[in-house]
Amino acid sequence: MLHHAPLLTTIAAGLGAAFILGLIAQKLRLSPIVGYLAAGMAIGPFTPGFVGDPEIAMQLSEIGVILLMFGVGLHFSFKELLAVRKVALPGALIQMLVASAAGTGLGLFLGWSLGAALLFGLALSVASTVVMLRALEDRQLLDTRAGHIAIGWLIVEDLAMVIALVIIPVVAADAVGPLELTKELAITGLKVGAFVALMVVVGRRVIPWLLAKVADTGSRELFTLAVLALGIGVAVGAAWMFDVSFALGAFFAGMILRESELSQRAAEDSLPLRDAFAVLFFVSVGMLVDPAVFIEQPLALLATVLVIVGGKFAIAYLVVRVLKYSRRMSLVVAASLAQIGEFSFILVTLGTEYEILPGDAGDLVLAGAIVSIVINPFLFAWASRAYRASEADDAAPREYEGRGHVIVVGFGRVGSRVAAGLWERDIPVVVVDDNENRVKVMRDEGREAILGNGVRSKVLHAAGIDEARMVVVAIPDPLNAGAVVSKARALRPEAVILARGHRDVDIAYLTELGASQVLVGVHEVADLIVQQAALPHDATH
Repeated sequence: MLHHAPLLTTIAAGLGAAFILGLIAQKLRLSPIVGYLAAGMAIGPFTPGFVGDPEIAMQLSEIGVILLMFGVGLHFSFKELLAVRKVALPGALIQMLVASAAGTGLGLFLGWSLGAALLFGLALSVASTVVMLRALEDRQLLDTRAGHIAIGWLIVEDLAMVIALVIIPVVAADAVGPLELTKELAITGLKVGAFVALMVVVGRRVIPWLLAKVADTGSRELFTLAVLALGIGVAVGAAWMFDVSFALGAFFAGMILRESELSQRAAEDSLPLRDAFAVLFFVSVGMLVDPAVFIEQPLALLATVLVIVGGKFAIAYLVVRVLKYSRRMSLVVAASLAQIGEFSFILVTLGTEYEILPGDAGDLVLAGAIVSIVINPFLFAWASRAYRASEADDAAPREYEGRGHVIVVGFGRVGSRVAAGLWERDIPVVVVDDNENRVKVMRDEGREAILGNGVRSKVLHAAGIDEARMVVVAIPDPLNAGAVVSKARALRPEAVILARGHRDVDIAYLTELGASQVLVGVHEVADLIVQQAALPHDATH
């Protein structure tokens, strides 16, 4: 009977094996990802015993990619995306170009045709969405400047892959000319532009409105269903109508939904499914790998891994450093990109379909992916330790030892105004911000400033949270602000915690997490207008 339910058996076997081997990996002080990949190999077609359906597993993993990018979009804004364009755009293009060239050289050395070598190099140049996001989330770096750069970089790679997936079939066709290629590229550009325009113009109105209507029904079940339907529906619709990748479509859907007052609830409701399907992604990768390649082609595999991990890490690090970012930020961005994943598999499948890639090239890409994914947590742990060690070196000499002070988390438009007002009144202030340029300017002016993410205990302790009388959370994003409020309340229960909000829903959300008071801009402006209007006529002149 079970052979009639391949979807059910694949999910059951995949999650069950991932749980057991992931737990073993955790006990051995390895990343659970290692266990998930091993689980995929255990139920894959190249090992004895039960064999899951690799095609079904890959489709399930696509849902994981969609949900993860949808979640990232809920944290990201167009403003933040544009803020990192100066490093993400040139960085991604340079890294892809150099990594593709290195992979092409390796392919030619192995005796493949130029077309096969080029496609092989391109497959080695693009990072995995799932691996990067899991690494950033696990170390609470997703909402830092380094995390934003890495995500922006990933979006550029995603757009480049959309173009590549259009070019490959055209180039593979006989008698292709520059006119046909130009035509296909123009059509692709128009489709992507139409999708973005549709999401910005129509999506910003329709998606938040629809979610609000569902929330008004009072059904949590329907609300969760609406969130999933929107995230997956927009992603699939974008791929079907505009030839945009699932990941890119889901990312834009999340960014649009961020405009809604219910974005926090949407993020929380979709989190368990995001985690579950992310696990299935790693299982599906493991299922694709033939262990024989590790024995039959060890040197070629080693060279492939060196391009993926060593080459991409070095290129990204150098690019970010050349663009005058710090060593610690360069390390985090480089580590997050030193692996390959889902787009590499799509390129291999396409190359095989059009008979461009030889069979051993696909095996090397898949084996290289699994090795890079296994190495990545260790590389990332080392890079993030260096990031935090540098951060601690900056923070330690400035660790605040006073008492009765105010901690201001976030030095944007609101945070800077709050800090300036307190400084004018000679009230001791310690600013926490993850932008090193802002922190440097404040320190040069003799102000107390801590470089780091306010959600981390070490950073708040450096800011003197144990003796602070008040914490002002001036971060504009309610989701990030909520994490800081929760951490500050846990570390300093007796402190007054003030947070900023944009809508009525933010008041309930942040208060529930521990804020003493949530100030909403429109409310405060309205109160001031009422105060002015209530004054005697002469007093207002």
